[in-house]
Order: sequence, then structure tokens, then C-alpha cells
Amino acid sequence: MKDALRDILDAAAHGEFPPPDGATTVVPQENHRDAGVIAFTAHSVVFTDEDPEWVHATLRALDCDALAATMNPRFLAAFMNRTGRTTDTIDLLTVAPALPGVPAVALREIDDPDHPRVARARRRRGDVRVWAADGGVLVLGRGVAGRWEAAIEVDEAVRHRGLGRELATAARHLVPADAVVWAQQAAGNARSVRAFQAAGYRPVGAEALFVAL
Repeated sequence: MKDALRDILDAAAHGEFPPPDGATTVVPQENHRDAGVIAFTAHSVVFTDEDPEWVHATLRALDCDALAATMNPRFLAAFMNRTGRTTDTIDLLTVAPALPGVPAVALREIDDPDHPRVARARRRRGDVRVWAADGGVLVLGRGVAGRWEAAIEVDEAVRHRGLGRELATAARHLVPADAVVWAQQAAGNARSVRAFQAAGYRPVGAEALFVAL
């Protein structure tokens, strides 16, 4: 069971999803850092070291659409209270395969632990590397279940020029050739959603990630 979440994510990255049967699968955390919920179409995966019966009982007690229960604020609040963790938002979870060659955008690797995006990435990921472009930042690291995750930031002064799309595409060139790269976007961050989808990232579900306080 230890690799169950990794197997589910690997399958989803290649278009094979859990059955749309309305069920919730509970699997162990792969490490202490990462716990949370991934909602696929009509099937959710909760990754936690808590008792699976607690998860199912809490979901059954909710007065809401069963298909939406794992992302219901009352369940997420109960999850945080039980585990002593916190979360920021529910993200759109997207994925794209690696691309050959080098990125089209000029990048320089940097080591800036004080950059807010870098500090946040190191709280949520391991093996973090950071590249700067003219007007933007690209972060790559190993996140949930060891998956490659990308995050980008574009300066306000250079918005609407395609840099976000270029940085998201660059991440696909920087991971190993046989890998995929994941990215989360807050549902309300339409600019980020558009940038990643324009760079070839495919939406696979929604994710609420819980981090230890």
C-alpha cells in the first residue's frame, strides 16, 4: 500500500483514472510532509495516515452531494482539525509529459532562499531548483509521492506577453525524458490556468494539499 498513491498518480498522468463510481479511496501518506485529497471525476483519493474509517464516517455525515463531499469545506476543516495541518486552497491539478531539447526561453539557475516563491516551494517540495528569466521565476521540485512539480511567477510589469506559457513549457524540458511534470493552479487564478494549459498541461482533477504546521 505504501506506493498506492504513486501508482494512482502515474496512471492518471497517462490517462488511466480511478473508476467513476462515486467512491473514495483512502491510501497511506508516502511521507510525513504530504497529506491531502485528490478529486478525480466521480472518484476521490484521500492520502492520510489517519484511520480510513474516520474518513468514510466523516464523509457520510455530511449533508451534501456525495460526489463533492471530499472537497466540502466541512470535511476539509475536519481533516485539518484532526491532523493539525493547514491548507491554502483547492487547486486544479494538471500534468504534462517531458519535452526534448532545451527551453526556448533564456534561463539562469539561481539560489535565492529568500524569494517568497522559493521559500514556499521548499516547504512543500524536496530537491528544489530555481531558474530566473527576464521578468519571471520557474521552480521545479519533487512533491507529492515524489512527482516532479513546477511553479512559476511572472512580474506584473511583463504580464500578457506569453512569459508564463514559456516558463511552464520550459519546465517540461527540464525534467527527465521519461518523466511527467505536474502543476497546481488555484481555480480562481485564471491567468495561471490559461498559461499552463497553453503550455500543454492537461487537467486531471482537483487537489487540496495539507501541510504540517
